[in-house]
Amino acid sequence: VPFISMLFLILLLLFSALFPGAFSCCTKISDEIPKGILQRVEKFDIQKADGLCHLEAVILYIEGRKFCVSPRIRKVKKWMKKKRFKIHRKNGRRQRRNKIKRKRRKS
Repeated sequence: VPFISMLFLILLLLFSALFPGAFSCCTKISDEIPKGILQRVEKFDIQKADGLCHLEAVILYIEGRKFCVSPRIRKVKKWMKKKRFKIHRKNGRRQRRNKIKRKRRKS
């Protein structure tokens, strides 16, 4: 019996080393998000529905816990877009936008 349990443990460790995302996949997602939860998010990941994970989800990390929500929630989409903009902006500088000047028609 000790040999079998040791073999099982070795196989489990080998599997977790070869497929690190297998144990961190979301198996259920929420279609609703509680009010104010997005302000407490420390980081987030996007889970694709390919490979080991079979659900498309946004994983929100809050105070060491993870919450899986649907990427189709309008609030989450808007929040992610805003966060991505902040992440891509480096050194706190904003990108300069060029104004489009309209040509004046001569009358």
